[in-house]
Amino acid sequence: MARVELTPLRPWDDFFPGSERFSRPDGKDLAKWNNRVVSNLLYYQTNYLALAVVVFLIVGFLNPLGMFTAMAVVSGVFLGSVWAGENRAMINNFKRQNPTAFVIAVMVASYIVLSMLGSVMVFMSAITLPLALIFAHASFRLRNMKNKLENKMEGAGLKRSPMGILLEALGQQEENLQKIQSFLEGKLNE
Repeated sequence: MARVELTPLRPWDDFFPGSERFSRPDGKDLAKWNNRVVSNLLYYQTNYLALAVVVFLIVGFLNPLGMFTAMAVVSGVFLGSVWAGENRAMINNFKRQNPTAFVIAVMVASYIVLSMLGSVMVFMSAITLPLALIFAHASFRLRNMKNKLENKMEGAGLKRSPMGILLEALGQQEENLQKIQSFLEGKLNE
């Protein structure tokens, strides 16, 4: 297994080029849209991390206690959902069959707990705003050849990154890994 490496920070003109490299995703082909989002999350993960940290720090300076509460709740709900997905067959099956619904369920559960603690606005601004910006960019940014090559290396296990590990925990990488594994097995059998 390859060691975990953080991908390089992509230049601004690659991360946010002219409007010709952005396109509305096809809402009718959810598999293609999901593939675009996962590919961009893997390729631009360091840029997304920098964006999230900037928003996170701004909100953290404005409301430190609310930020700590939001971080603790979201971390707890996420770790609990990953644990439940690994140890409960019903949840694991749901996660595999409906990965997007599973992620939404984790976010809704975080929101409900935060609303009970009174930290909803901190959650909305510090966590949801960067996630919304990241999801929008990952959805609209068209992939390039370098992006596709990097993603194939990640999927084949030749390269590991923090985003790849996170997506794998959320059940987003399994389908790609199965395709690559069956392709390699087919080549070995020839």
